[in-house]
Amino acid sequence: MPAPDRATLHTWLHHWQDEFDAAYLYDVLAAQESDPKRKATYGKLAAVERRHTELWARLLGENGHTVPIGGATPSLNARVMAWLGRRFGPRYLLPLLLREEGREVKGYMDLHQSSRADDARAVSLTLAKESAEHAETLAGLAGASAEPWHQTGSGGFLRNVVYGFNDGLTANFGLVAGVIGAAVQPHVILISGVAGMIADALSMGASGYLAAKSEQEVYAHEIAMEKEEIRLMPEVEEEELALVYETKGIDTAQARRLAAEVMANPDRALDEQVREELKIGAAHSTPLQEGWITGVATAVGALIPVAPFLVFPGRAAMWTAFGVAMVSHFAVGAARSFFTGRGVLRSGVDMFVVGLGVAAVGYVVGGLAAKLL
Repeated sequence: MPAPDRATLHTWLHHWQDEFDAAYLYDVLAAQESDPKRKATYGKLAAVERRHTELWARLLGENGHTVPIGGATPSLNARVMAWLGRRFGPRYLLPLLLREEGREVKGYMDLHQSSRADDARAVSLTLAKESAEHAETLAGLAGASAEPWHQTGSGGFLRNVVYGFNDGLTANFGLVAGVIGAAVQPHVILISGVAGMIADALSMGASGYLAAKSEQEVYAHEIAMEKEEIRLMPEVEEEELALVYETKGIDTAQARRLAAEVMANPDRALDEQVREELKIGAAHSTPLQEGWITGVATAVGALIPVAPFLVFPGRAAMWTAFGVAMVSHFAVGAARSFFTGRGVLRSGVDMFVVGLGVAAVGYVVGGLAAKLL
């Protein structure tokens, strides 16, 4: 069998590090959990992840690439996630780990299909199955989808905070840079920045509220339609439910019996159809909560490039605003990586470049506008 090339070794090392990080984070999660059963579950998951790390270490060693015994040090991404877990508790770390397990399933399935090494294909298939089992276990604890690697959307408090903060920071940073480019007095910059902060926060808050309300109304309409269908054509809905159970591996006779039992209770039938057919889960927040969380996060982000003008005079405020805003762009980019699945450093650098571009464009446009008007 030919020796793996450098790209293949890099992929294997990436998975080895991911498994080590997962074991580390499950230990953190177990330490933060007060419920004995959940704590024991997280401890078992950590032990399995350590076994996964050993599998990759053995595969790497057999192919001439020795790794440290006992694993690596936690990556920056894992350390940040661990800090979030310790700071905010299991309910914040659990969804992040669920997403990581989903990414692992996808990654291992891709590796199994693309790898030319039989030993790597065997390892990746085994780990894909076990990662899927972990994801299902976590999904059960979190009350989420049983197959999170198929999810295309994500929500929640942290996501709203990060994206609201990002919008406020970027939009108002561009506005402040444009006003600075127009070479106006510092108090004009301050007034413009504060006005931009208020306008952006209100706009984002209203958008968050209306989006959540529209989604809620769509779901309510769909549920009402489903309820009417159950009332008017129960035999059709029972057949659909039986087919859903069959796709889950239940034999035909048992699936039909289960569907008939569920359909005997209209309320239970509606709950089952909403979950299985419409894929609508329980709402975790109200439109009002979505609106104010997004609005406040936007205001906080928009305040960053304005705040130095409340403390420092003239050029000192300008340079401080630029420096703080650029650091914040890197930080919010790193935070976004927990939702996009990209690396912390790469996401941070990408957002840093975006912030720099926004500042440059805003500054140039502001200067040109001042000359033309």
